[in-house]
Amino acid sequence: MEYVIGGILGILIGGAIGFIVERAMKGGAYKTRDEIVEQAKRDAENIAKTAELTAKEEGFRRREAVEKELNSARDGLRNQERQLDKRESGIKDLQDDIQKKERMLEATQQKLVERNKSIEAKEKELDRTMKQGQEQLYKISGLDQKSATDLLLTQLERELKNETGALILKQESELKLQSEKMAREIIGMSIQRYASAHTSESTVSTIDIPSDEMKGRIIGREGRNIRAFEKATGVDVIVDDTPGVVVVSAFDSVRRETAKQALVKLIQDGRIHPTRIDEIVAETQKEMEAFILRQGHEAAQEAGVPNLHEKLLALMGRLHFRTSYSQNVLRHSIEVSHLTGLMAEQLGLNGNLGRRCGFLHDIGKAADHEMEGGHPAVGAELLKRYGEKGEVVHAALGHHDDIRPEYIYTVLVAAADACSASRPGARRETLEKYVRRLEELESLACGFPGVEQAFAVQAGREVRVVVNPQDVSDREAARLCRDLATAIEQSLTYPGEVKVTVLRETRVIEYAK
Repeated sequence: MEYVIGGILGILIGGAIGFIVERAMKGGAYKTRDEIVEQAKRDAENIAKTAELTAKEEGFRRREAVEKELNSARDGLRNQERQLDKRESGIKDLQDDIQKKERMLEATQQKLVERNKSIEAKEKELDRTMKQGQEQLYKISGLDQKSATDLLLTQLERELKNETGALILKQESELKLQSEKMAREIIGMSIQRYASAHTSESTVSTIDIPSDEMKGRIIGREGRNIRAFEKATGVDVIVDDTPGVVVVSAFDSVRRETAKQALVKLIQDGRIHPTRIDEIVAETQKEMEAFILRQGHEAAQEAGVPNLHEKLLALMGRLHFRTSYSQNVLRHSIEVSHLTGLMAEQLGLNGNLGRRCGFLHDIGKAADHEMEGGHPAVGAELLKRYGEKGEVVHAALGHHDDIRPEYIYTVLVAAADACSASRPGARRETLEKYVRRLEELESLACGFPGVEQAFAVQAGREVRVVVNPQDVSDREAARLCRDLATAIEQSLTYPGEVKVTVLRETRVIEYAK
């Protein structure tokens, strides 16, 4: 360290002397040599002192840094010592706890050994007592061991049968409730997931004519045109005094629609005679066949039922012109197809097969006027003829519960068919009954004393009754609610249950003038 400081001082002094000499040489005009030397010595001494002070300060700083590092190392060692002391103390406490637990375990084992000995002794005493009691019972009853055992087993078997029967009945009741609840949830969820717009249709076929003169042309000379038209189409044409209208009547809706379109074409063409009538009717029949087949294809695609026979598609297309209580049968079949598929998927069954069964269940209605039997039997015969599976055939045959169902899909189709046909608005007759039931429900509630208003809501599943708070108290409101529910049960016929809600509200009104 001292050598370094000396070297630094020498360098600094040499540099200073050189600097002073250079300055002296430059300023020799006004300074003498002695003054320059003297000044250089003084400057060198000052520089040396400054360098010595700087070196000392640097040494002090380094010494302080080293001391700080040493102090930090000492603190770390002290912390480690304290942690080791804590660990050692914890280990000692743990050892003490382990020793205590070992002593407690030994004591517990000793107690268990003693208790086992006591239990063995008691068991031996109990066996001896039971044998003595059995011998006394045998003597008192006069039965031997085998007879007593048989008697006890017979009694036990009878009691077990009674208890088993009670449990079976209980489980059957609970299973029935759970099954009904699950069935309601499945059907409700399926209906909620599939909500289709439904419109009621009217099948009155009327044709507007431009003038009364056209009526005469339709009838023809001595009625030959109208006779030729009725013979070619198989319908009845009614020409009465109603101005501007001709009515087409036929049992077959397809023939009626064909005749309607043919007559419209004849009126537009203006040439009405037997030969032209035959040409127009033949042309319209071909167009109607193509239209029916297209309707069948579109319906099958909408329902998600592929690979149907061409004849089945044509029959399904004919249902476009068939209605049941004003409900279009083809739209009904599509709706039943979706509902059956959804319920089948929720039950873990084949959804595609369910949709196929639902879509084809009413196909017999397309040919029931041409074949003998009801539409379920006719539909089953057609489906069997064109190679459909047994599940599909049986669903068409048994969807009205006419036979014992052999497949689960038949039950699902029957449920979906009932849901589609019975929901409010689906069929005209059902809609009238539905509105009548709501009116009866409200009128029955309004017949009770103190009732101001009654509203049937949620499609008749709930009736809300508003009572006069001055005439009906809280207790009377509770009794009124119970009496109204009883009256609904006794007087009305309804599916499911009806919730009765009685509202008693007190309003205080004052006007600030």
